[in-house]
Amino acid sequence: MSIRRIDVGPRMTDIVIHNNTVYLAGQVGAPGESVTVQTQSVLDQIDAALAKAGTDKTKILQAIIWLADMSTFAEMNAVWDKWVPQGHTPARATGEAKLATPDYKVEIIITAAI
Repeated sequence: MSIRRIDVGPRMTDIVIHNNTVYLAGQVGAPGESVTVQTQSVLDQIDAALAKAGTDKTKILQAIIWLADMSTFAEMNAVWDKWVPQGHTPARATGEAKLATPDYKVEIIITAAI
């Protein structure tokens, strides 16, 4: 059983690969930007992290999305819906949570296959 870690930090690892499954740490966008801008930034980061792991968004198994304010759900979904490949939509949950700083409005956690 091997575990591969990419972009290891002192507190967390950005990407962990185990048994052909990729686990991404929660991704956040530029603090203070709108939900639209933060969501697009997060999705760009997810694309890059999945590429580093040797996979892509068509293989996402699950997405967990945290919003600082559920009133921005439609705004986030407008960006998500343009990004997620139809026919490859993952299992997904979205909830409201107090994020690490009030400047963060969106955090997305991804699990994908290789």
